Amino acid sequence: MEAFTPVIIVHAVAALYVLLLGPLQILRRRRDRAHRMLGTTWVVAILVVCGSSFGIMPNGFSWLHGLSLWTLLCMVLAIAAIRRGNVPTHRGFMIGSYVGTLTAFAFAALVPTRLIPQLLRSEPLVAGVTVLAVAATIAVFAVLAIRTVPRAQGQESGSSMASPPVPMGSE
Repeated sequence: MEAFTPVIIVHAVAALYVLLLGPLQILRRRRDRAHRMLGTTWVVAILVVCGSSFGIMPNGFSWLHGLSLWTLLCMVLAIAAIRRGNVPTHRGFMIGSYVGTLTAFAFAALVPTRLIPQLLRSEPLVAGVTVLAVAATIAVFAVLAIRTVPRAQGQESGSSMASPPVPMGSE
């Protein structure tokens, strides 16, 4: 079994973050500041996944490295699209990147000679604790982002925290 080097560990934890946060970002209905905050961490994590993949080349470049290059391009296009206000293009590239990550994960998890199946066979507790730790981190961060951001927005606009307007002539 190939050793779990620091590059592989960083790659795996960042990929797990991407995989677990993705559904929340895709399925959550509100596209608010919390979505942007969580999305920024998701993009950073996917950049770490793509960048670290180039440090994992036991047999040279593979189609997975091609997927990393494509994903990097997709992130640039998705961010450019949302900055232009093009939500459908942004959504398409982000969801496509998530599906690509799922595909790479399926390959890594289903091929018996890869590290994930070997880890699950030899150290299931380590694998389980890692998944739970990343999931707990996402849960705490998401709850904090979702609960605190709307309050801050309400204070800025005066809509949810301010007292109701007083009708003219009733003072």
